[in-house]
This record gives sequence, structure tokens and C-alpha cells, in this order.
Amino acid sequence: MTKMAKRALGTALAALISAPAIAGEAVSYKAAGADYEGYYAKAEGDSKGLVLVVHDWDGLTDYEKKRADMLADLGYDAFALDLYGAGNRPETTDAKKAETAKLYEDREAMRTRLMAGLDEARKKSGDEKAIVIGYCFGGAAVLEMARSGNAKDIAGYATFHGGLETPKGESYPDKTPPILIAQGGADESVPVDDAFALAKTLESKGITYTLEVYSGAPHAFTVFGSDRYRKVADEESWSAFKDFLNRYMPSKS
Repeated sequence: MTKMAKRALGTALAALISAPAIAGEAVSYKAAGADYEGYYAKAEGDSKGLVLVVHDWDGLTDYEKKRADMLADLGYDAFALDLYGAGNRPETTDAKKAETAKLYEDREAMRTRLMAGLDEARKKSGDEKAIVIGYCFGGAAVLEMARSGNAKDIAGYATFHGGLETPKGESYPDKTPPILIAQGGADESVPVDDAFALAKTLESKGITYTLEVYSGAPHAFTVFGSDRYRKVADEESWSAFKDFLNRYMPSKS
């Protein structure tokens, strides 16, 4: 074998080794007649269940795709939905604020898009039971879905450094599924007092919840490669979520 051939083989092997264990696929779907593009990562072999992933204010990016791949690697079918629309991935802070503002001001549109993503996830997976998770803006959207009471066969909700305030006129139904709240102790965008207020609300309603607060963790502490990333808080919150999955995702055995 020539040196060039050996080098090419070595490069190919390195790429293979560094590639993710699970490779997902882009999925086009509709919500209220408009085009959306999500991302589906299927578990190898028999799936343990379905997880719906809701993106932060960037829109659906490689971050949510990586989380979906991580879930597939754990044995779950995972679908990262799209709340903004196909091709709409804002890049500036002002554009991101504008996109989230549209949905905060039109909660029905947010709920419609969440349900469309859930329906598409179930179509791809074949599983009806699901757990729904979200990051930052996506965490706030997850709680909007929980308050709506419209999503059936949900085993639980999880929000990572997400918005936690309950909008005026909304409340959590009595039979809301369990909720995991992963909160940064140093979060200045969503103060830890908001997490305690939500816990108090859920406690008063008799809704099962778990509140995890990570010391020194700022807003967006799970975002890989950012200056806000905190390895310990990220790993501990992911571990807490895996425990949440094991506890509340119904067994198929």
C-alpha cells in the first residue's frame, strides 16, 4: 500500500471513529399550513420511548440535533421540532428576540406548532407516550405545552434553564405530568426565585416536580462550547434527566 493510500485510509478511519454513534435525518412537516423542518434521531434496536426536544431562541440548530443524537444513543427515539419555520434560523440577538416575541405574544400559535411537532414525532417513531424537554426559550415552550393540557400521553416534561413564569390567565391542570426543572443558581436571566415560585405553584396543585439548582451555573449552562457552559452543571442535569426518563417513561417489557 502506498503512503498516499495509507494516509487516505487513516483519514477515513479517523472520520469514522469521530462520527456520532447515531446519525439523524431532517424531517419536513406542516403546521397550520406552513412548512417546518425538524430533526429525527432513531434509537438502534428497540426504542425505550420517545423524547421531543424543543429548541432555544436560536431556532433548531446543531445543538438540539446533538441532544437528539445523545438520546438516540441512550436508546430513545428523539425528535427535535421546529417552532420558527423551515429556513428561519435567526442569527442576531435582535432577530432572536423578535422570533420569540412573536410566539410569546401568540400563545395559540406556539401551542399549535408544539402539537404539530409532537404529532410528527409520533408519526416517525410509532410511539405515543413521550417526554418533552426544552432549553432556554424551549424550556418556556415546554411549560406552555404542560399548561395547555392539550398534549395527551405525555409521561413528563423537563426544562433546562428555561423561562419559568406563568403568564397571566394561565395555570397548570391538576393532572399535569411530572416536571423536572434544571436551574442555574447564578442565572441572571431567569432568577432562581422564579424556580422557587414555580415549585410553590406546583406544590399547591399537587403536581409532581423535581427542582435541581446548580451553584455557579449561569443562564444557558448546558450549551456546549459557549462561555456560559458549566461542565459539572451540564453533566449533573443530564444525569438528573436520565433518572427522570428511567422513572417516568413507561416500560415496554
